[in-house]
Amino acid sequence: MKTSFDLVADPRDGEQGKGASRRLRRSGKVPAILYGGKEDPTRLTLDHQNLLTLLVNERFYSTILSLNIAGKKQAAILKDVQRHPAKNQILHMDLLRVRDDEPVRMSIPLHFKGAAGSPGVKTEGGIVSHLLNQVEVLCLPKDLPESVEVDMSEMRIGEMKRLSDLQLPEGVQFVSLTHGRDEPVVSIHHPRAEEAESPVAAAAAAAAAAPAAGAADAKKDDAKPAAAKGGKK
Repeated sequence: MKTSFDLVADPRDGEQGKGASRRLRRSGKVPAILYGGKEDPTRLTLDHQNLLTLLVNERFYSTILSLNIAGKKQAAILKDVQRHPAKNQILHMDLLRVRDDEPVRMSIPLHFKGAAGSPGVKTEGGIVSHLLNQVEVLCLPKDLPESVEVDMSEMRIGEMKRLSDLQLPEGVQFVSLTHGRDEPVVSIHHPRAEEAESPVAAAAAAAAAAPAAGAADAKKDDAKPAAAKGGKK
């Protein structure tokens, strides 16, 4: 089984609850739970600073991790990360055990290429709309791809790619397709009128037109007395 990241995890025994979790966080640790794989859940602690470094890497979310728990290796995938709403702090992590013979269901990123050189953008002036940025796949751990490539180099304006148009490695399925949902992924379309002129530009134009209209009205008012005097001669 191919793994991409190594994590040292310590078993978390003894006191439980919110108070114990707060004390762990103050000491630079992150409480975590490892579950699944026909085994009982295991409470763990991870190093906070190491996690912050790893979580900036997109691959950390879509590959199999290697946990070192008291010298024993365990393959796992990341299922959930709880973050502090205001601080750059990880509050809790959920990890799922991985077995060689059990399929995993996981969200992986879509990588788009060739859009700038496609006929629809380069020669026809189309606009690209990304309708999905990640997709859920089902496969054995050994077949799990890190990402799915979306080749847009031949797309023309008015065209769309769906999940069924994408190439997957052997043994990998899109979960949506197994449920009969062929979701749209990306399209190239004509620019709309509101895209050609942004709301900010429209507001600026209206503001500029208002003083000019006021000046024209003022000139008309000044011209009326002059005309009246001329009529008395």
